[in-house]
Amino acid sequence: MRDLDKALADILAIRSQIAAGTAFRGYGPATVAATSGVALLTTVLQFFWLDDPTGHPIAFFAGWAAAALLSAVLILVEMRARSRRHHSGLADAMVQHAIEQSLPAGVAGVLLAIMLWKFAPETLWMLPGLWQVLVSLGVFASVRSLPRSIALGGAWYFLSGFTVLLLASQNHLLSSWTMVLPFAAGQLLMAALLYFASGENDVED
Repeated sequence: MRDLDKALADILAIRSQIAAGTAFRGYGPATVAATSGVALLTTVLQFFWLDDPTGHPIAFFAGWAAAALLSAVLILVEMRARSRRHHSGLADAMVQHAIEQSLPAGVAGVLLAIMLWKFAPETLWMLPGLWQVLVSLGVFASVRSLPRSIALGGAWYFLSGFTVLLLASQNHLLSSWTMVLPFAAGQLLMAALLYFASGENDVED
């Protein structure tokens, strides 16, 4: 039994190493582009139902957290389906590897929001920019298993994050524009990079 357990562990380790060194094709350009629509919809809803984001920061960030969660679910569902088509037996290992690359940035974003809300609510104006910087780190962490051009998407979020921090530092106000413009444009950019890197055959899948 010990030999069998060791053999199974070795097989899992080999599969993980192969997955780590294989180009991941689980992200679909159309779904990534659709997440920019989620950002636009969130902005429209907040425009009609949230007239003062700075006065209601919890409602403001709850709306964007829900948008992020919906976007993550859409991407994950397609990721699993595409991985089964493109990676067959390595699908589960590839999806797990992709999640492990982006998960630290996502967890950091949640914990940062909770910390600022509980202990320094006067600094919540910084959160949109900080979230974008964290997204950029998640993108950069995934470059090893994605087309290298995806680094341009990480650079966009990095620059937009610090630009939003600079602009918001002038008045310490929350605005949907500091979220929708960077994320809508960033996701469209990511979708375009994936599309041109994968080619037309990948889009047809």
